[in-house]
Order: sequence, then structure tokens, then C-alpha cells
Amino acid sequence: MSFSLELNEEQQELRDWVRGFADKVIRPAAREWDEREETPWPIIQEAAKIGLYGFETLAAFWADETGLSLPIANEELFRGDGGIGMSIFGTTLAVAGIFSAGTPDQLAEWVPECYGDVDEPKVAAFCSSEPEAGSDVSAMRTRAVYDEATDEWVLNGQKAWATNGGIANIHVVQAVVDPELGSRGQAAFVVPPGTPGLSAPSKIHKHGLRASHTADVFLDNVRIPGRCLLGGKDKLDERIARAREGGKASGQAAMRTFELSRPTVGAQAIGIARAAYEEALEYARQRETFGRPIIDNQSIAFTLADMKMEIDAARLLVWRAAWMGRSEEPFTAGEGSMSKLKAGRVATWATERAIQILGGNGYTREFPVERMHRDAKIYDIFEGTEQIQQLVVARAVSGRHIA
Repeated sequence: MSFSLELNEEQQELRDWVRGFADKVIRPAAREWDEREETPWPIIQEAAKIGLYGFETLAAFWADETGLSLPIANEELFRGDGGIGMSIFGTTLAVAGIFSAGTPDQLAEWVPECYGDVDEPKVAAFCSSEPEAGSDVSAMRTRAVYDEATDEWVLNGQKAWATNGGIANIHVVQAVVDPELGSRGQAAFVVPPGTPGLSAPSKIHKHGLRASHTADVFLDNVRIPGRCLLGGKDKLDERIARAREGGKASGQAAMRTFELSRPTVGAQAIGIARAAYEEALEYARQRETFGRPIIDNQSIAFTLADMKMEIDAARLLVWRAAWMGRSEEPFTAGEGSMSKLKAGRVATWATERAIQILGGNGYTREFPVERMHRDAKIYDIFEGTEQIQQLVVARAVSGRHIA
């Protein structure tokens, strides 16, 4: 399959469809839900009614052999609002966790439970990060111990920064089953609805993405049936035995989930950057000083041109990574990581310049771009650090696997 930048008719229709939903439904409600810092259930339900939220939709996106449907849809949603976009697409990460490690029967059983139905939509949470183990999954401490007498797994530990944590119908939890094997001794589990011992006492108050629920999740003797081990115990036992003998591992479930998600997350950052650019462009055309629009000033025009160029460049990297992930081309963590990193940087960079065009921090309280700037800062915190930059360079030079 050859790589093409020309969207086919179905992809163009998808883009226009999601853009229309973002313009008509998300944007008018964005300020309210951002200030309330609550999950926008009515908007999630509207998305479910039109077929934008649900496992059938995700399956249709994933069926696109070019890999572009998911980035296209996410860019348009997050252009509407980052927090609401995350509320709608946050479930996808948990579904990716089930997809990357589960059996066909587990997919059929648990993925529909992640979404609920039109009358009562649900959300799901992927719980991997911990206070001292973010992208470094080898530092994970949450334990899963098998109780052979009851055919149950017992989970104990704490997960951090989980999107939809505590309010989710389904929690997909990554845990250690053999501490001596590091990341090779881990497995993924589904925690069914209403399971005792799982709690999220309080949500995290964030600088951005505030319509998306984020919380720490605590697991206190959480007992789940043996069938909730994704992939099944026979497969886990084989993998653990192979790892103990020094054999080659088939892969690490949490890392595979992250790899699947990186281009999509990059597209989300591009959507935020685009919203900031479009807001600044419209303002620059209307705002007049000294008898002419400020866009006629060369510095403003050049800044807007740079914003557009950087956004387009980031999108190309994201699309390339998404395509490589679905094609026969060699694909490693590097392509996804670099596309996501570039998009995150552009989101922060573009929104900062948009704020300056709008008059600076002291004059933007009435402009939605202020919220976009806060949202972009989330990407800056996790993707724009020197440590991540060094890891990407190290990956490119040595071929080492990074998160």
C-alpha cells in the first residue's frame, strides 16, 4: 500500500462530519464544561446518537487500511475542545489495551461494555501509570497475584492520572505478576463494573483538558475472575516461562498500547494548535489599529504563516506514523514518539503565539484560545521536556525502545 497525502472520498466525508459536530455541538458548550470541570455526559450521548461514540465507530476507523481515519477524527474533535474531545475519545485507550492483549472472545465481551449504549453511554479507563512509573513501565509496583483455589486474580496498588479513572464502567489495569522479570513480568487485566476494592476518592484538578475526568485509582484486594486476565493464563504462563529462560519476549502489553495510541494523541495536539491558529487568524483580520487590520503588519502575517507551516509539518509526521503502523513498512516506537513529540511542541508553540496576537495573557479571558492554551500546556508538561527530547535522540541513535 503506497502512502498518499490525498484523502479519499470517505476520509473527506469523515473529516467534514466530525468537524460539523465539533462546530455545532462541542464549541458552543466548551466553556461551560471547562469551567464546571465535569464529564460532559450529554455531549457524549449526542456523539453516541449520531454514531460518533461506540465500538462500531472505532472498528470502522480502525478498518481504514491507511491508518488515517483515527487521526483525522481526533484532530477535528480536539479542534472543537480538548477536554470534551478527551471525554469522547479517552475510552479508546482502554479499548486499545484490550485489543493489544486480549483474545477475540475478550474483545467481544469487554469492548461493548466500555461504551454502553445510546440510552446510557459508558466510558472506560486505561490504568498503567503510577506515581513513580509513568512511561517507565518497568518501575511499576501494582501487583496481581493468582488465587488458584478460587480461580481469581487479586490486585493491589495505585494508578495515577487515569483518564476516566473511578467513573469508568471498565478499568483496564496493568500489573506485575512476576517482579523479578521487570516489564516482562507484567500483564493486563479487565476490572468489571462494580468490583469491590477499586476506588478513586477524588479527581485531579488540571490546568487544561478540564472537561475530561482524571483521577488516581486505588486497588485494595480487588478480586477479579481468572477470565479477566487479557490473553488468558496459558498464554501468560508460556510468556513468563520463556522470559525466565532468557527467551525473546513477544512484547509488553502497556508499551504496545502506547505505541498504538501515539499518532492519535499527536493528532489531538494538532487539533488544539489548529484551533489556536484559526482563532488568531480571524482576530487578526478583524482587529484594526491605526486604520488597518493587524494582519497587514508583517510581523503578525509572518507569525501566522509560521503557525500554519508548523501545524502542517506536524500533521505530516502524524499521518506518516499512522500509516506506517498499519502498513508493511518497518514501524517502531520512534516514529510514533517523534510525531507525538512534534505535535505536542507545536500545540504549545502555536497557542502561545495566538495569545500574543490576541493581546497577551492579560487580555484573553473572553477568548476560547485561553482554554486551548491551557490544554496545550498538558502536552508541554509530558512531551516538551529536555528529558523526552534526549530519549528521542537516544532512540534514533541506538535503536533503543522508548515510551
